[in-house]
Amino acid sequence: MEVRQKILAAVFGVTLLLTIIELVRRRKLKEEYSWLWIAAGIVMPVIGLNYPLLVAITRFIGAGWTSSTLFFFGLFFLIALCLQFSVKISRLETQLKNMAQQLAILEAREGGGVKVQSDRPAGNTGQTQ
Repeated sequence: MEVRQKILAAVFGVTLLLTIIELVRRRKLKEEYSWLWIAAGIVMPVIGLNYPLLVAITRFIGAGWTSSTLFFFGLFFLIALCLQFSVKISRLETQLKNMAQQLAILEAREGGGVKVQSDRPAGNTGQTQ
């Protein structure tokens, strides 16, 4: 691996890591979502600067090329990200359903429910004579 490639991988990884830390610090990204991105930011420069480690991982998983290993882990990262979002969406869907049911119960207890206002004055059925 060329020195330029190593430097580029290290710069991308450190930049990603610093960006994630800054987003968490500014509360634009919650901590629960940041763990996967922080892991990616740490792994990128480690693998980029240590090519023999990438070769060893490639041999261990039985891939033919180091690029296949990188593609595999990139795909794994995306699947883990989708799984994390699916869990969060499921949790939010359950919370939304529970809140809607609680709101309906409260409205039923008050006896009112939702009232629909009409544009027609009282006593006017809309029929013309």
